[in-house]
Amino acid sequence: MQISATPFRRSFRPRTVAAAVAASGLFSLALTGANAPAHAAGYGTPTVSLSAAYLSGAVGATGDPAVTVTVGQSGADASALTVAASASSKSSVAGTGDVSVTGTGATRRLTVGARAQGYTDLTIEVTGLGGRSTTKTLHYAASAAVQHSADTLYFTGSSDASAAVPVGGGYVVVADDESNTLRLYDGSTSGAPVRTWDFSDELGVKKEVDIEAAARVGDTVYWTGSLGNNKDGEYKSDRNRIFTTKVTGSGAATQLAFGGSYAKLRDDLVAWDKANGDRYGFAAGTKDGQVPKQIDGFNIEGLEFAPGSSTTAYLGFRAPLVPPENGGKALVVPVTNIDKVVTGKKAAFGTPIELDLGGLAIRDIRKNAADQYLIVAGSWAADDNSDPYALYSWDGVAGHAPVKRADLPTSDPGGWEAAVDVPDLNAAGARAQLITDDGSADLYGDGTEAKDLTHDEWKKSRATWFTVGK
Repeated sequence: MQISATPFRRSFRPRTVAAAVAASGLFSLALTGANAPAHAAGYGTPTVSLSAAYLSGAVGATGDPAVTVTVGQSGADASALTVAASASSKSSVAGTGDVSVTGTGATRRLTVGARAQGYTDLTIEVTGLGGRSTTKTLHYAASAAVQHSADTLYFTGSSDASAAVPVGGGYVVVADDESNTLRLYDGSTSGAPVRTWDFSDELGVKKEVDIEAAARVGDTVYWTGSLGNNKDGEYKSDRNRIFTTKVTGSGAATQLAFGGSYAKLRDDLVAWDKANGDRYGFAAGTKDGQVPKQIDGFNIEGLEFAPGSSTTAYLGFRAPLVPPENGGKALVVPVTNIDKVVTGKKAAFGTPIELDLGGLAIRDIRKNAADQYLIVAGSWAADDNSDPYALYSWDGVAGHAPVKRADLPTSDPGGWEAAVDVPDLNAAGARAQLITDDGSADLYGDGTEAKDLTHDEWKKSRATWFTVGK
């Protein structure tokens, strides 16, 4: 039997579009993508940037620093993108579920809740439209829980806070005894400085001044180095400095400009003590080989103006004690022409004041507009992170005894180093903010001192509120 080929060909023509797609192997792909956005092919790879690649937190903290996450994707509205942690290199420190992201649009706020002390790398993933995603790594470090955590925040970028001056609106300028940089912080939140100033060039120094104390009168802030030898007992001229900065603006808009400086205050103190019978042993305390943080050493850590004065300032000594033995008194020496000293004039001194602080020395001294003084008292020793600390009130009058207000906690890392300002000490529940020097602390449990950490974002000092009012 013979079969004609022509009817066979006609029964399969014309070929439909569906048949053509199926024949080319694309029909199943078209069905799979039926629910995909019409312009999926036009979406670019999402972009993501972090305001900081390194972040520090603390176990039990209530106001840890945050990271700003900026996201985008070509062809898509940024609000359609999702941001989340997709992996953690050490979930025992902080896992993906401990990462919180808030906000919409191109800018999000990321925080981490620490579970334990240590380090972890967190993978932050941004998922956009068209199934596209990208990641960034956030290097996270968590310090251990501390006492008074609900009243504690952290100033990051530096670990050696040594002096603090309020500048309005809750903002504070903080000095660091390991550098000549002054940092402006929002005193109500944890995080990095808003602004910084380094006055090394104006001071003509190559090394740190070892800033240890500050006092403000009007728009002028006086800053002083410790004036002592370094930890090896060597004289370093850069530390023999007192200088001023002029404040303009306030709060977040604060600006500082360099004023004047003086590089002979230590020399003047030694000469004055010699002329008065070498009563305090300043010559011996400053000689080559003398370590400054000894009971008979020479080290200044407090500076504040006398009651009602803008020209007489009190120098508060960490060492020596008077006499230089256990139970000795803390020493205050008035500089009666501090305004002239920073213009290059030789310092003049008033009658020294000896204060009974229970065998402790002065770590900071601060007063309010009513001439109510708050003294941070601590050990003269160098290894004092666990030594006693206490708060005393005083009226600034020679011969009047200071009054103990509170013992400060000492089991946590860092030494109490600075008081930000002084509230009305007669007001019930009045609180003062104190800052620690954490430079020698092992914050993250790996044996590294905070001052030696390789990333400034992991360096930090602790700021805690304490009740000091009646």
